[in-house]
Amino acid sequence: MKKAFAIAILFLITGQIFAQKVKSDLEKMNTSKEHYTFQLSDKVIRQKVSFKNRYGITLSGDLYLPKNVGDEKLSTLAISGPFGAVKQQSSGLYANQMAERGFIALAFDPSYTGESGGEPRNLASPEINTEDFSAAVDFLGLQKKVDRNKIGIIGICGFGGFALNATAIDKRVKAVAATSLYDMTRVISKGYNDSVTPEQRSKTLEALGQQRWKDAENGKRADGPRNLPEKLKGDEPQFVKEYFDYYRTQRGFQVNSVNSNGSWLVTNPISFMNMPILTYVKEISPRPMLLIAGENAHSRYFSEDIFKVANEPKELIIVPNAVHVDLYDKVDVIPFDKLKSFFNNNLK
Repeated sequence: MKKAFAIAILFLITGQIFAQKVKSDLEKMNTSKEHYTFQLSDKVIRQKVSFKNRYGITLSGDLYLPKNVGDEKLSTLAISGPFGAVKQQSSGLYANQMAERGFIALAFDPSYTGESGGEPRNLASPEINTEDFSAAVDFLGLQKKVDRNKIGIIGICGFGGFALNATAIDKRVKAVAATSLYDMTRVISKGYNDSVTPEQRSKTLEALGQQRWKDAENGKRADGPRNLPEKLKGDEPQFVKEYFDYYRTQRGFQVNSVNSNGSWLVTNPISFMNMPILTYVKEISPRPMLLIAGENAHSRYFSEDIFKVANEPKELIIVPNAVHVDLYDKVDVIPFDKLKSFFNNNLK
């Protein structure tokens, strides 16, 4: 069982489930870089924006504003995720829904991915991706219709963990919600359900070190195998099939998304191995935290574990019958009205 879990983490994070790159079958997909996987509400305006983070990386975002609002300043949300996704996918859908409900909402591409800057491409960093949220807060706080005392953040999947970390650090964030939460530093360094043994961890670190030698010798960083395959074989873990159903079908495909159409760098796990980002989750209190997980989600334990250690005020909602990716885009499953009431009650 431990071996199976250890293998599973490699499937998801480094793409080692597929040892050979394959050409994507895009015939049935919309391959426009401007393609959105959801319809813009007729009650919402969407504006392209950009802003810099503390490292000088230019981030690309979409700002969603309710139509027909007066001169009053509004409560505002910064939204990102899932891990390996772009703003035309889940985060944009969330922003669209929350703007319908009266919020200003910013969906943004994380550093090194999508339309945001940063080199090399297809890289993730717990420090920089946490900073991306605070940079979004910087940007929002400069907008005329934003009340600086009413800014919250929403993180989806792996960006749920970064959102919690950003909130613990950044006292300007007044409330935080995480849906289908992943702690990427935990799952990459320890495997699913903390199943990786010290011996397996040591071998992973050895392999990453050897890859650095190869990258140094070649003068460039190597891309890993594709995150998701062109087609399923049928014997993949259930969660891989669920990811495929979102990222590799018309439902959620976006050509700029690492998960839809690319791979992380082989050495991407390095910065996650010794960086437990949720060490200070207790320091979010007294600001409120909302965790939302699917009843049948393979990732459910991340939310339950964080809920146990976090201080009040906190709330955990388990969505009946939902799996992890249901909370990416299923508007009849995601409890948007609960998100509305949570932020209305706490951004005041």
